[in-house]
Amino acid sequence: MKNFFISFLGALAGIWLSIILLGILSVVILVAAAVSGASSSNISVDRHSVLYLDLDCNVTESKQPRNIMAELQGDISNTEPLNRLVSVIGSAADDDRIEGIFIDCNGMYAGLAQRQAIYRALSKFKRKAPEKWIYAYGDTYTQGDYFIACAADSIFINPEGAVDIHGLSATNLYFKGLLDKLGVNMQVVKVGTYKSAVEPYTMNGPSEASVEQQSLFLNNIWHGIRTMIARRRNVSADSVNSWANSLLMAKDTDFYLKSRIVDAKVYRHEMLKRLETVTGVDNLRLVTPSDYAQSGRLDKGDGKHAKIGVYYASGDIVDKGSEGISAEQVVPDIIKIAEEDEIDALVLRVNSGGGSAFASEQIWEAIGQYKAMTGKPVYVSMSDYAASGGYYISCGADRIYAEPLTLTGSIGIFGLIPNAEGLITGKLGVTTHTVSTNPSGDIPSLLKPMTPAQKVQMQAYVSRGYELFVSRVAEGRHMSVDSVKMIAEGRVWDGSEALKRGLVDKIGGLESVLADLAEELNVEQYRLIEYPDVTDKWWEALIEAGAAGVKTRIIRNSLGDMSPLYDAMLTLGEMSPVQARMEFLTVSM
Repeated sequence: MKNFFISFLGALAGIWLSIILLGILSVVILVAAAVSGASSSNISVDRHSVLYLDLDCNVTESKQPRNIMAELQGDISNTEPLNRLVSVIGSAADDDRIEGIFIDCNGMYAGLAQRQAIYRALSKFKRKAPEKWIYAYGDTYTQGDYFIACAADSIFINPEGAVDIHGLSATNLYFKGLLDKLGVNMQVVKVGTYKSAVEPYTMNGPSEASVEQQSLFLNNIWHGIRTMIARRRNVSADSVNSWANSLLMAKDTDFYLKSRIVDAKVYRHEMLKRLETVTGVDNLRLVTPSDYAQSGRLDKGDGKHAKIGVYYASGDIVDKGSEGISAEQVVPDIIKIAEEDEIDALVLRVNSGGGSAFASEQIWEAIGQYKAMTGKPVYVSMSDYAASGGYYISCGADRIYAEPLTLTGSIGIFGLIPNAEGLITGKLGVTTHTVSTNPSGDIPSLLKPMTPAQKVQMQAYVSRGYELFVSRVAEGRHMSVDSVKMIAEGRVWDGSEALKRGLVDKIGGLESVLADLAEELNVEQYRLIEYPDVTDKWWEALIEAGAAGVKTRIIRNSLGDMSPLYDAMLTLGEMSPVQARMEFLTVSM
């Protein structure tokens, strides 16, 4: 009894200590937020300023809520919302306080289509304000940063710097060997010859179909990138290809100058002095996109004629939860927007490789409800990915826009059902016995394989899901089912190929969508209303993160470069049984 009371009092003391610490933390965060809010309202932009684009950042589609747990652990990454970045560049062209743009190439983390959107915004800046300049500087240019830098009038490099141009690649991880050692067999039911998302769990390498589709979209995308670089650097596309074949980063800067890869060699302090000279000020006035937006000059239209809602759908598509594209959140959000009379049109901005087939259907249906309830136009703007489930939720829109570098399509469905009998019984020696009232009373079971009859039933279930997916596409794209099936089979297409095959209506970014919507609405001015609401609910974020988030972060940090293995297995464990998802791959630029 004595030990019980000691343990009880110790636990009680721990609870109260946690509450006190949490309260102190709350006050600290609230004070910091208040100070931040007060300081942001005093931001001003002086004449002869330079818009400073520091590419040392992670690009997101839109503003993200604060990650309190990451901040508490000192992991404070610089994020830059793409929508704000593009808007700032556009507004700066008409702002006589901004003399030009300085791109500091420090290794941006962004997708291909996101980079193209930034490149296009910079090019539009030059067309609108030809008297203004854009300079790019880098100690070491990654290929992705160099692509953006090619929108500049001049590219400068550190005398001992490097430029990396190497082409594109996509790498898949294959887990069959690991699963075989563990004694786990992945049972697959799928539809689609090109639906290669299951291959990492059932094969040791890619199928011919997978290699075929990846080769097509990688070569198409690389052709577009090298053509844009060649045009801006006034060289041939073959020259850019030769750079990629030559291990360019090992060359000296004199080679870069002779080959027109860069325009001049300067040290950083010399670059900053040059900026002072062209602006005519002794103390360089660099304005970040965040400061510019907070200064009150970010133009989103005056709202006198129209209001356009933009809903950002980024991440994995899931049935419920607070992460990714959660049907539990998105569906009621869309219905709520439909009830807002002042919204004249809706844009769904999609950046997703898919996920739960069930959740994708629910979001597709919500888009249909919006159209039926309002009679107002719904357009889709695709970012880096809008594939499989990402295409499912898009296909009911009135018009679909994609970037040339977008990966889309992947119309197919699969199911993965692990059988761990080899691990539990074969390796650990644990035997099991199940008593059921019916033949499938224990399905799904991780402890034994499906029977042939069960596999037939599951295949029929997945096939019905595929037929439904195809019918949704056929209805939305005004195509026959047979025509859709010819370009479906789980095949991934780049944006340009998708346009040829009728999967999208037009090549362009979000600004093209908004311009065309304004024309359809017959307005010149409009205001953007962005969803979902990202008001910083730090208390909720702190509770939701909890110990699980800390544990995951510790594991990822410990694994280092091997953390993608952990992430992939974690995702597999959290998957819904039936998936509309493209393969897990990142196109490396």
